[in-house]
Amino acid sequence: MSSPVLLCALRAIDAFPALGTALEGWTWGRDRLSTGDNSLPQALMALTPEVTFRQVILFFTEAELVDGKGYLYCLYSQLWEHTKLTQICFSPLVAESWRCRAESLFSYLQAGAQVLCTVLLIKPGVWSQRLPRILRDLHLQKFSLVGMKHLELEAAAAFALLPGEVQQDPAAVEAHCTYLTSGTALVLCLQRPNAVKKLMDLLGPEDPQLAQALDPSLWRVQYGTSTVHNGFYGSRSYPMAVRDVKLFFPEGLCCAQCQPVQEQEV
Repeated sequence: MSSPVLLCALRAIDAFPALGTALEGWTWGRDRLSTGDNSLPQALMALTPEVTFRQVILFFTEAELVDGKGYLYCLYSQLWEHTKLTQICFSPLVAESWRCRAESLFSYLQAGAQVLCTVLLIKPGVWSQRLPRILRDLHLQKFSLVGMKHLELEAAAAFALLPGEVQQDPAAVEAHCTYLTSGTALVLCLQRPNAVKKLMDLLGPEDPQLAQALDPSLWRVQYGTSTVHNGFYGSRSYPMAVRDVKLFFPEGLCCAQCQPVQEQEV
């Protein structure tokens, strides 16, 4: 008789490569500790969204899945028998009941990527000379422009845009804030499926030299010269994109209302 198995349906950004990398390290560590009797656990993962969807339908009902944001993949043991699965629901919200908010993840998977909003800030000295080319490239990448304004950043707003590690360095904070407040910036609100990740993929790392080593076509390579003068700020996650939209466009957006925008009261 086989031992019980643990079956998980997981969601994350870049779920398949992330889990694959994690399992490689886990397998390497397991093999180092192996005594040759196969007593240590083994793991397998679904390799494609199509296989994942079939396996989720096989092992789970919609009522057993907890909602979240991202992609979904399935991890399961190499061997299994008919066994009873006990489902545990962890809810981050404390309310009158411990029920998770209902959402059809099967419908979510079938519907494909959601249309989201993100923010691109073109830093002083860049947009005034390169705006036509930037707008053309955004159009080629299937972004829709749903908000645009030029403004002079205050020091507090400039500080909020800095990565966490930069905020811990007083000298770096001064350099960044001095530049960001030195002239007029142009703020764009962009919309498309998977907008946040797609924009991050276009911009590349904060350091143009590191971006150059990865791909010379990245925007921070083309428009930037240093970690301070790197051309752009982009929302680094969906929660940050929601924050940025509310910060820079409190009056609202000129776009057709989509569910994520309505849920976040943008």
